[in-house]
Amino acid sequence: MPPARYRSLLDLAMSRTAYTCNSCSRTLLRQRAFFRPQQQQSRLVQTSQRTRQNAAPNMAEVRRQFDKRNENTIYYTLSIILGTVALSYGSVPLYKTICQQTGWGGQPIQSSVHTSPSEEEDIAAKLTPVTSSRRLRITFQGSTSDVLPWKFTPQQREVRVLPGETALAFYTATNKSDEDVIGVATYSVTPGQVAPYFSKIQCFCFEEQRLNKGETVDMPVFFYIDPEFLKDPAMKGIDTITLNYTFFKAKYDKSGHLSPVPGM
Repeated sequence: MPPARYRSLLDLAMSRTAYTCNSCSRTLLRQRAFFRPQQQQSRLVQTSQRTRQNAAPNMAEVRRQFDKRNENTIYYTLSIILGTVALSYGSVPLYKTICQQTGWGGQPIQSSVHTSPSEEEDIAAKLTPVTSSRRLRITFQGSTSDVLPWKFTPQQREVRVLPGETALAFYTATNKSDEDVIGVATYSVTPGQVAPYFSKIQCFCFEEQRLNKGETVDMPVFFYIDPEFLKDPAMKGIDTITLNYTFFKAKYDKSGHLSPVPGM
């Protein structure tokens, strides 16, 4: 029996090469050449497996990453589109509210008479005419868009008021077409810097005005000039203020919103 330190007959034979004949030596060399490629092949298989694990992702993985990136891009794009649409619908009433409260863009301030008691007292204090002041000349103008078949004119050319004094003016609108027409009016004040002090109590602007064919209606405007007008150095030298209204033809869209019809 070979010693325990030998693991195979091949190891035993190779350790005894010095005591074997030439023919046995050639046999051992052939056996050694036979086993060596198998060991090299097993090493190559292990190396190839490690290389596959560390290799770049295949086409399927690249395609999955690309599809996921496209989905994220689509979601971001849809979010931007929806946000833009919502902003476009809300910008018009928001702009009107801001302009009416601040007087931007020549928009007169809408007086909040029916508010809290403290605010009502403040408004009542402003509605006291300043008799020591000069009277201001308020002129009126009216126009319509090209596609609105109405005649729209002020009934008076001008009025003279004191700061803090209320005034009532009227416009007349006539539908000259043979069908019912809806109109919406916008307004502005010139000079534009006077708009924060031009407060209206009652007005027909930004509201639906439906006139039957051939119908004529009177539209009132109830307003006053804030007494703070006299304390503003920028208002010095301004004695004439013009209130202008423009009517546009309007219709309801598919969503039920009333929108102006663009002119020709």
